[in-house]
Amino acid sequence: QVQFVESGGGLVKPGGSLRLSCVASGFYFNNVDLKWYRQTPGMKGRELVATITETGDHTNYADSVQGRFIISRVNGNNTGYLQINRLKPEDTGVYYCNAGRQDWNFDVWGPGTRVTVSS
Repeated sequence: QVQFVESGGGLVKPGGSLRLSCVASGFYFNNVDLKWYRQTPGMKGRELVATITETGDHTNYADSVQGRFIISRVNGNNTGYLQINRLKPEDTGVYYCNAGRQDWNFDVWGPGTRVTVSS
């Protein structure tokens, strides 16, 4: 079955960096876009923060993370990454990966990985 497992979160000071990882299974990873979402405190749903196409040649970012986050993928390992830099307290939340196309995702979510930005 479809599965996502995120890791790499932690407690970091403002201005710091983390590298999040996502291992996916249960589907043909190379054929879909990879996406990172986050759910911040008080948010009802999840915010899409970054997308990378199946071949990795195009990326897209939310305005709030543009220039600070970098999404990447290694298709041979069914793994995706989110490098998060110059972290701000408002980046605090749980980060999730998923996959699909522009107008759909898999209806399965992993446990996420928690990022806390605090001095």
